[in-house]
Amino acid sequence: MIEQPAYTGFGFSDEEWGLLVGLPQSVLTAASAAESDGTRRTMAENAAGLETIAAGRESASPLVAAVAGEIVSRVGDPEAGEELPVIAPSDPRAYLEDVLGRAREAAVLLAARADEGEAGAYKHWLVDIAEQVVGAASSGGILGLGGDVVSDSERRFRDRLSQVLND
Repeated sequence: MIEQPAYTGFGFSDEEWGLLVGLPQSVLTAASAAESDGTRRTMAENAAGLETIAAGRESASPLVAAVAGEIVSRVGDPEAGEELPVIAPSDPRAYLEDVLGRAREAAVLLAARADEGEAGAYKHWLVDIAEQVVGAASSGGILGLGGDVVSDSERRFRDRLSQVLND
């Protein structure tokens, strides 16, 4: 007997599933790239984002749990001490716009294919990932002292993501 991929149980195509599985890590990267923070702070943001993604495996939403499980199997489990490589988009502003566009696509897809509870849980999870990333390390300041916990550019990205997703 041939085992079917997880996404077939949710009624998604391979391409649609790729969008849903790729978006959480893209949100993490975009939220981190919204403000240039330096390597140490970016690593803290990545760790917070990966932990939030991994925590999705415990979600009451079967969709969120399945997506989170697939991401962790691909990129690593923070509970096992694995870390994401730091990704610095060459054009952060264009990357943020691309991620917001894909989030919009995902919202439309979920509205058409998932029940309201599953769609809402997934969208809320994406906003939570962004929230955890932007709040993981303060921006600005000198030698790690002072600065804002969430910068204006980080807040704008998080808020725009929430608006795009209607979360």
